[in-house]
Amino acid sequence: MSYRDLEIWKSARRLVVAIHKMTLEKLPKFEMYEEASQVRRSSKSISSNIVEGFGRRRYKNDYIKFITYALASCDETIDHLEILSETGSLTDKALFDDLCQQYNQLGRKINNFLKAIVSDHLAPKDVIGQQIFDGE
Repeated sequence: MSYRDLEIWKSARRLVVAIHKMTLEKLPKFEMYEEASQVRRSSKSISSNIVEGFGRRRYKNDYIKFITYALASCDETIDHLEILSETGSLTDKALFDDLCQQYNQLGRKINNFLKAIVSDHLAPKDVIGQQIFDGE
């Protein structure tokens, strides 16, 4: 299995492309290095943290940490979208509503994924399995 098989990564990656296009096509030029840059970085951070967490999945605490970072970046992206809308830089209300809805949905998926990792991590079988896996 690869991180590319994770639904949360697929959704996050699709949204990276949507945000990138939106910042280039729908925002005023003065935002290119301001809020547009911020929203692109926070959006990219979601998929990047999912990948990094998946790469460290053998270490459950690291896995949990990076998926938590992905969730936080998802919230940050929504905040940047709201700022763009409230300041009048993003005037396409339908696009704003659609992106926020998709990021809220992604946040719920990441949260459910995180809950599954945490509950698996806390299960006694996992503690035993981890000890055996780590050679302890």
